[in-house]
Amino acid sequence: MDGPSGTSGSPAARPLRQRLESLAAAGVSDLPGRRMRRAKTPPAGGTPAAVPAAVGDPGGRSELLRVLQVEVAGCGRCAGLARTRTQTVFGSGSPTARLCFLGEAPGADEDASGVPFVGRAGQLLTKIIEACTLSRDEVYILNVLKCRPPDNRTPSPEETANCRGYFERQLEIIAPEFICCLGTTAAQALLETDETIGKLRKRWFTWRSSQVICTYHPSYLLRNPAAKRDVWDDMKLLMARLGVRL
Repeated sequence: MDGPSGTSGSPAARPLRQRLESLAAAGVSDLPGRRMRRAKTPPAGGTPAAVPAAVGDPGGRSELLRVLQVEVAGCGRCAGLARTRTQTVFGSGSPTARLCFLGEAPGADEDASGVPFVGRAGQLLTKIIEACTLSRDEVYILNVLKCRPPDNRTPSPEETANCRGYFERQLEIIAPEFICCLGTTAAQALLETDETIGKLRKRWFTWRSSQVICTYHPSYLLRNPAAKRDVWDDMKLLMARLGVRL
């Protein structure tokens, strides 16, 4: 996506062009009349306007996550997954993030790299995050399962139960203000419900001290691009609570 004639290659225009490309990839086809910016004053309820991770590392969250990551790496609770995995996929991002994204399970790219959401679905998630004027470094991304299920099948109830202690402890350590569940598996696992993602969307829930919102998984958007508009609507609800004006 190029800018006006004579500006598309300038350093000043490049960040704007990259932002517009992220918005387009995330399914955003219309924008308000003014440029996106962070809210300068807290919205009703006193939510802070800024989103960046807290300064420092209160409570030594990085070290607590590191210890838990070592424990996860040696896990053999699901014997079948432990035999077929290349490595466990723990999580990535800021240990003091205000917002966590919770997905389903690693895929082939994640199993190879050890980092969550780096394949095609992960690239789309990155664009969605960037369209919200955030970066992956400001949030924390994790999955319900830490091992890749063969053929990327849906995690079984037993596998989810075996990993529950891990993803719950991750979230307890980070203590985010907000959690965004990506897809039915993540939403049902965290909220311990059997409702579908279609019924869980556009509603707010509470898990521990975190506010929870649910939306479609990026992999679903790759198969159903029209649903990008629904996800963008969910992100606008989430960003409004975070205090980010889009």
